[in-house]
Amino acid sequence: MKNILYILLLSTQIFFAQNGFEKGNELYKNGEFEQAVQAYESVLTESKHSSELYFNLGNAYYKLNKVAPSIYNYEKALVLNPNNNDAINNLKFAQKRTIDEIKVIPKVGFAKLIRDFTGIYHYNTWAWISVGLATAFLLFFVGYYFSQITLSKRIFFFGMFVLFFLILISVSSTIFEKSHFDTEKPAIVFAEMANVKSEPRNGGQPIFVLHEGTKVYVEEIIGKWKKVQLTDGTEGWIESSAIKEVK
Repeated sequence: MKNILYILLLSTQIFFAQNGFEKGNELYKNGEFEQAVQAYESVLTESKHSSELYFNLGNAYYKLNKVAPSIYNYEKALVLNPNNNDAINNLKFAQKRTIDEIKVIPKVGFAKLIRDFTGIYHYNTWAWISVGLATAFLLFFVGYYFSQITLSKRIFFFGMFVLFFLILISVSSTIFEKSHFDTEKPAIVFAEMANVKSEPRNGGQPIFVLHEGTKVYVEEIIGKWKKVQLTDGTEGWIESSAIKEVK
C-alpha cells in the first residue's frame, strides 16, 4: 500500500512539473514573459531540474531585459548540459548587455594542454567511455583466452594492451574533469553595483566595482564575504548577498 501511494505521489509530481513546464512554454509563445517565469520557477520549487528548463527560463528573463537572471540560468543550463549549443549562443547575447568588459586571460603550459584535452567531454561522458573501453578489454581478453590461433592471440593481446592504455587515459580524464567541476565555483553578480574590496570588511575604499551580470569565481568564504576571481585574474572580496553561485 505504501509503495502504491509513493508511486502515485511521484507520478503526480512529475505531472505537475511537466504541466508547469508546458504552461511556461505556452505563456512564452504568447509573449507573457513574467507569467512564463513564474511557471518555470514553480517547476524548480518541485526540485525538477533540466538543462531545457533553465534555458527556457533564461530566455524569459532575457526578454524581460533582466541581465543577471538570464545569464545565471543559461549558466545553470550549461552545468547540466555543457553541449547545449542554444544556451551557449544565447549566453553570448546576454553577456553583451553587461557593463563590465573583463578580459579572459588564456592559460598556458602543460596544464592548459591537459585541460584542453579533458575538457572535450563532460566527466560523465568520460566515465561512459571508460565503461565502453573496459567492456571491449574484457571481450578481447575472452578472445585471447579461448583463441587457438597464434595470430589471433597476438592480435587480441595487442588489442588488450592498447585498450588498457586508453582506459588509463579515460579514467584519468574522468577524475580530472570531476575534480575541476567540484573545485570551480562560478557565480553571477546580481547586485546592480557591487564594491570589491581588498579585505573582507566594511571599511575602506573599493579596489574596483562590478555590475550586474558579471561572472566571477568564488575562491574563499569568510562570514558574509566571498573572495572572488575574475577571468582576467583580478581578485577581491565581495559581499555574499551581491552574487549568486551557479552550482
